[in-house]
Amino acid sequence: MNHRVCLKVNGEARDVEVEPRLLLCHLLRDELGLTGANIGCDTSQCGSCTVLMDGKAVKSCTLLAVQADGCDVTTIEGLAGENGLHPIQQAFWDNHGLQCGFCTPGMILTAVEILDRNPCASDAEVRHGLEGNLCRCTGYENIVKSIVAAGARESA
Repeated sequence: MNHRVCLKVNGEARDVEVEPRLLLCHLLRDELGLTGANIGCDTSQCGSCTVLMDGKAVKSCTLLAVQADGCDVTTIEGLAGENGLHPIQQAFWDNHGLQCGFCTPGMILTAVEILDRNPCASDAEVRHGLEGNLCRCTGYENIVKSIVAAGARESA
């Protein structure tokens, strides 16, 4: 038996019927066509599927779509504004914080939560906040540099 889920995705109200065991990442990718939340591990280990749910970074591969009922979900597709890239996206571009890009949406959305909590986060605080987000291409140096730079830009 399907369940009705009413949520807001990237600012747009969505009303969908889902089977109770459907994961949020599959709702976003397969039903709504928002493919920025990548599926890397299906076990909540890599963070590639991270989205913001009511402002909190969550791994969409371990949440049921029905758990998002009544929530506000932001994916990487909904982060940029009318005037261009979100400051964190711009900082990743400016500081070469990505390589292949597979982990980047999850890293950026996690960074949003880190900087919402502390816009002046130190390197150590950023590294701690990124635990659970894996990048197989970089040494994390430019990812951390990007997030710190975005925080400095926003708090200036």
